[in-house]
Amino acid sequence: MAKLAFLGLGVMGAPMAGHLAKAGHEVTVYNRTGSKADAWVKTHGGRAAGTPREAADGAEFVMACVGNDDDLRAVCLGPDGAFAGMGEGSVFVDHTTVSAAVTRELYDAASDSGIAFVDAPISGGQAGAENGQLSIMCGGDLDAYSRAEPVMEVYAKLCRRIGDSGAGQMTKMCNQIAIAGLVQGLSEALHFAETSGLDGRAVVEVISQGAAGSWQMSNRYETMLDDRFDHGFAVDWMRKDLGICLDAADESGASLPVTALVDQFYKDVQKMGGGRWDTSSLIRRLRKSD
Repeated sequence: MAKLAFLGLGVMGAPMAGHLAKAGHEVTVYNRTGSKADAWVKTHGGRAAGTPREAADGAEFVMACVGNDDDLRAVCLGPDGAFAGMGEGSVFVDHTTVSAAVTRELYDAASDSGIAFVDAPISGGQAGAENGQLSIMCGGDLDAYSRAEPVMEVYAKLCRRIGDSGAGQMTKMCNQIAIAGLVQGLSEALHFAETSGLDGRAVVEVISQGAAGSWQMSNRYETMLDDRFDHGFAVDWMRKDLGICLDAADESGASLPVTALVDQFYKDVQKMGGGRWDTSSLIRRLRKSD
């Protein structure tokens, strides 16, 4: 078993760190709000640290799941950052969804200190984190990935290295691009069924077994029909992710017209007060337009 640190104990990070502790690893946790770290320790054991550096001191692996580019820089860099406490040959694994640019920046900074850096964004939502069924898409050096993979597998359904540093984040962008279009399409289908006087559940029972079927349809249609949007991955975070996608598309020359449109639809949801609703709340925007 390994000595680990986990930085960030939100709805994803807390259960992921819990799986590591349950697997027998020695886990030290850090969270910006210290009370969350103390509560995690009461439940899972281990130790809470006051700074990322303290948490990372002597750790073989440091995992992070924080909010955005700036949050990630804050836990990595500076005199109290994790890199300052990590020893040569240790591995930093970033599960945050951030830009490929900050990933490559931190990969270089880690390399200068003899630290390996793996970008490993996740998909599967809060339920996937709680059940240890996340999909993890990774970028970084093969040796570092090979060392980190057995650790990540305790909360993974699938874990794959896609390529060099940044490849994991670019793959996560593909994931979010695909989800945005799917959720909008599902919202429109369910809204059309409602306005046409059809039984939405009966409609989904039939069409989910054909070419229209998707994970989003199977796992979100009931709560969408019931107008409940409390699954955890918030609209605010989706807009952050889509902004990363659109910025990267500008750099690469990719055309993302549907993604740009759905991003604006999510902006409408935010204006409705739905920034903390989950991403399936796009249907509420359509209902409001009736």
